[in-house]
Amino acid sequence: MLEAAQGLAEGLSVASFAPRTAGRTGQSRTDRLVEGWLGFGYGPCQKGGTRTGPNPLDRGRPGSKRHVVTDARGVPLAIALTGAHVHDSKVFEDLIDSIALVKGKRGRPRSRPEKLHADTAYDYSGCRRFLRKRDIKARIARRGVESSERLGRHRWVVEQTLAWLSRCRRLCVRYERRADIYLAFLLLCCSLICLSYLRHAF
Repeated sequence: MLEAAQGLAEGLSVASFAPRTAGRTGQSRTDRLVEGWLGFGYGPCQKGGTRTGPNPLDRGRPGSKRHVVTDARGVPLAIALTGAHVHDSKVFEDLIDSIALVKGKRGRPRSRPEKLHADTAYDYSGCRRFLRKRDIKARIARRGVESSERLGRHRWVVEQTLAWLSRCRRLCVRYERRADIYLAFLLLCCSLICLSYLRHAF
């Protein structure tokens, strides 16, 4: 700019000091930069992520769904993350089997509840058969008989735990493309819920 301003003072034009137009790059050369990926295997402007799917409740936009098992007080025992299009009954068996051992009275630690309450989304013969094999009493709402609007005094506990999870701003909307990072935040929030229960209990 200083050189151009000096040229104007001498009566010359700016165009005479403009650099020459850059020529075409050698596309056939092998030492040029090639297309690459930015961190964690995701490129720029690449949308979506793992464990996402079209949300039927949000005009088909990609989203995730959280599945959780709690005790009678709302303390989370197991949690899973899937795409928003995955039906609840698809992860039912894996979710029940992932419950960790619960130490209590003397003897073998319990890893299965005595009975399980669930809403109409789990009203399938396969879910009831799965619970029967594990000696778990099934208390599953029946489709067309019990309304999903009235959750009852047992099933509302799970909805309360899901509301606790949604209170965390990092979990309300999924921003992470990597499912393991989002699942880690879910586990962290579940740990905070357990800690809050222990603080009130003792």
